[in-house]
Amino acid sequence: MRLSKVSTLAAGVTLLLTAGCGGGGESAAPSAAATTSGPAPGATTIVEPTDGPVKRAQADLVIWADDTRSPIIQKIAQRFATEKGVQVAVQQLEFGDIRDNLVTAGQAGEGPDVVIGAHDWLGKLVTNGAVAPIQLGDKTSQFKEVALKALSYDGQLYGLPYAIENIALFRNTALAPEAPKDWNALMDNALKLVKEKKATVPLGLQVGPEGDPYHFYPVHTSFGGGIFATKPDGSYDPAQLTIDDAGGLAFAKALESWSKKKLLSADLTLDIAKEAFNTGKSPYMITGPWSTEDAQKAGIDLAIDPIPSAGGKPAAPFVGVQGFMISANAKNKLVANDFVVNYLGTPEVMKELYDTGKRPPAMISVYDQVKSDPIIAGFGAAGDIGQPLPSIPAMDAVWTEYGHAERDILLGKGDPEKLMKQAAEKIRAKIG
Repeated sequence: MRLSKVSTLAAGVTLLLTAGCGGGGESAAPSAAATTSGPAPGATTIVEPTDGPVKRAQADLVIWADDTRSPIIQKIAQRFATEKGVQVAVQQLEFGDIRDNLVTAGQAGEGPDVVIGAHDWLGKLVTNGAVAPIQLGDKTSQFKEVALKALSYDGQLYGLPYAIENIALFRNTALAPEAPKDWNALMDNALKLVKEKKATVPLGLQVGPEGDPYHFYPVHTSFGGGIFATKPDGSYDPAQLTIDDAGGLAFAKALESWSKKKLLSADLTLDIAKEAFNTGKSPYMITGPWSTEDAQKAGIDLAIDPIPSAGGKPAAPFVGVQGFMISANAKNKLVANDFVVNYLGTPEVMKELYDTGKRPPAMISVYDQVKSDPIIAGFGAAGDIGQPLPSIPAMDAVWTEYGHAERDILLGKGDPEKLMKQAAEKIRAKIG
C-alpha cells in the first residue's frame, strides 16, 4: 500500500503542523513550500511523501486521513499543535488503505497515532490488536447511542464517533405528497401511479446481479428478523445466525409476493433507480445521502422519511459510523488521547466536521443544531431506529449467499423459505 498520489499539491502529501520554536520532523525531501529557517509557531510545512511502504512522519502526533477529510483535519490539527506546543503530521492515504496499513505499519512501528475510519473495520483491527480502547467518561452521554454501539466491540468502546450514515426513503412529493404510513400504503400508491402512467418504476430498491442485502435489510428487520442475534452486552453473536428465523422466512415470502405484484424487480440497478427518480418517473427510492445532491440538482421536490414497516416492526437500516480511533501502537498515546477525546470531542469541532461532510452528527447537541435541515432530520430519524452494520469478521461470510437468496426469490427460482434456509446453511458452513 502506498500513500495516495493525487495531482493537486495539497493532496497526497504529509502536512507537518508545528508549534513552539523551530520546525523539523520532515520525513522526506522538502518541497518548495518548506522554509530553511523553520516555520513560525503554528505554521505549516509541506513535505513530499516517499515511495514504497508508508513511513511514519517524525512528529509528536501522526494522523492518517483520506483525501475527503484531510483538509479539515489539517485545519483542526494545526490549532491543536499551536495550542499544545506539539508537532502534528497529517498523512493522506486512500480511505480503503488506512485499515490494512494500520495493521501492518503499526506492528512495524511506522504507523500513526490516530486514524479516521469506519466502525465496520473494528472486526479486523481489534482481532489484530491494532486499536486501543478509549474512555469518554462524562462525555459518553453526549453521543447518540447507536453511534457508541457501532464503535464498540465486545462491549468496549474503540473510537470517538462523529458522523452517522444510513439509508432512508426518498420521496418525490409531486407524486407522493404524504409519507406512507406503512409498506402497503407505499405499494398501493406506487403501483397506482404506474397504472396511471405517471411513473415507470414504482420503487427504486436496487438489486442487481448479486442481490443487495444492505438496501433490503430494513425491510427484513420490519418482520422481526435480522442477521445475528446479540449477546447480553449488545454485541453481535456470530454463532447465532438468524436470517432463517420466523422473521426471515416471513420476509422471504413477502419478497416473492412483491415481485409478483411488480413492486420490485431483480433487474433494477442503482443507475436505473436514480435515473427514474431524478426524472420524476418514480415516486420512491431507498438509498443514502450519496444520492441527495443528484436528486436536488434534478429539481426533485425531495423529502426524506424513515423506511415504512412491511412486517409491523421498525424498519431498521444498517447504520455506518465514522470515527477517530487510537492506534494500539501509538508512540504518543497521551497526546493522541488528548487530541481525540478532549479536542475533537467538543461541539465546536464536531460542527466543523459536520460542515465538511453533511452527515448527521453523532454528537447530540450538534445534531440538534442542524436538524432544522429536513434532509438531515430525515436521515437522522431513520438512523435513530437503525442497527450498526456488524463489524464482526463473520459478516464477510454473509453478503454473497444472503444477496443471492434475495435475488433468486425475486426471480422466482424456487420456494422462498427453502432458498433462505439454504443460504443460511451455506453461511453457517463458511463461518464454521
